[in-house]
Amino acid sequence: MMGYLAIFILVAGVSVYVIFKLHQLNSETRHVLRTDHRILDSKEKMAASILSQLQNGRKYVVTKDPLFYEQFLSAKELFNQAFSEVFFMADTLEKKDSLKRIEMAYRRYLSLMEEEIEKARLHPPTPRRYYEMEIKKTADSILGELEKLEIHARHDIRHRMKKWEGAGAKARTLAIFMSLIIMLLVISTSLLITRSITKPFTLLMNKTKEISRGAFNSDLEISSPPEISELARHFNAMCRQLNIVDKMKSDFFSTMSHELRTPLASIKEGISLLKDGIGGISADKQAKLLNILTMETNRLIGHVNSFLDLSKMEAGMMTYRFEQGSLHPLIKKAMMEVVPLVEAKKIKFEATMTEELPMIKMDDERILQALRNLIGNAVKFTPEGGRVRISARPGVQGLEVSVADTGPGIPKEDIPTIFEKFHQVSVRHSERTNGTGLGLAIVKHIITAHRGRVWVESETGRGSTFSFVLPA
Repeated sequence: MMGYLAIFILVAGVSVYVIFKLHQLNSETRHVLRTDHRILDSKEKMAASILSQLQNGRKYVVTKDPLFYEQFLSAKELFNQAFSEVFFMADTLEKKDSLKRIEMAYRRYLSLMEEEIEKARLHPPTPRRYYEMEIKKTADSILGELEKLEIHARHDIRHRMKKWEGAGAKARTLAIFMSLIIMLLVISTSLLITRSITKPFTLLMNKTKEISRGAFNSDLEISSPPEISELARHFNAMCRQLNIVDKMKSDFFSTMSHELRTPLASIKEGISLLKDGIGGISADKQAKLLNILTMETNRLIGHVNSFLDLSKMEAGMMTYRFEQGSLHPLIKKAMMEVVPLVEAKKIKFEATMTEELPMIKMDDERILQALRNLIGNAVKFTPEGGRVRISARPGVQGLEVSVADTGPGIPKEDIPTIFEKFHQVSVRHSERTNGTGLGLAIVKHIITAHRGRVWVESETGRGSTFSFVLPA
């Protein structure tokens, strides 16, 4: 706050100074426009008026034409108006002295002109050499004084311009100097503020990376502004809670493995023994019941395995064994597993695979699990007489695999969340799936772990195409 306050004061000071100088410049400019330039304009009007009076007065004396006398009087009135305007605008002693001399000379000039005009009216033409010389001499003195008045006005303009130039140079130097100081202050303050923020956030980022690797140590100590220190305290509290949750998760895995998988395996084995006739001959109804129990037990074991696999994937605890291999045998194996269901529903089942598929680095079991989920879903939701097509081909980004069906499709609003866990879509012309909603979530985790990408293209009523790309 102190750094920003200092910068604000400097910027405000420079701004006030600049505004003050601009105000001065505007004042001087207005003065020049309202005074000196108007004096120059009035000077031109008075000079033109004197020449007009001199010319029209001479013509009237010679011709006695009243028109020339009227023009003489009009020029006289114009001179008086211009002189009155200049007289009130004069702002220096030199200008006022020049105007006084002009006024005296003009009075003598008018007196001579009126005498000559009066004599010309009353007497026949007589030699006017005296009047001509005196009038010309007086007019020249007036014009000379007007030239002096112009010199004084232009001198004042030049003086003010030099004054502006000096003030502008000082303002420019001060502005540059203050700008450098402000820049240094901004940089130093920004560095201090940035360091006080980025250093704690770097520690937080490193600690977050540790948490992503599964290390939940609550040992983050940050000496920083109060807000970030408070964040660090809450971060440590979160780490402690994560430690508790992680322990609960581990305990849950152990309980699930021991309390669910082991009993289910025992039940499955017992049912198999009963079906084989060990323990006595079973009746037909009992055999059917045992078959149902076998199917449901297998389904339950599959659900439990899906829960455990997804939990391990989300926790980053799933182990992958990457080896170079081909997708050909995995796709064929996944297709063979669903042949009974395909034949029962009379589905047209086809595969389009390029013979020269590139070798990829993968975990065979996990990729096979992903293929089973995608192909199984396609067969499950394709109606009788439909079609399921699996294709594999080299692409720009790697090896691309697609599973297309002619099922009811996926509503547009469900596509963005179709790969989330526990997400089940209510589809037209089909009952809601009785699965766990984990299959596609597991597929996404597996493909992502292989540095690939998975997506779906679907339209309600026109089937769906699930695709994924694995880097070759």
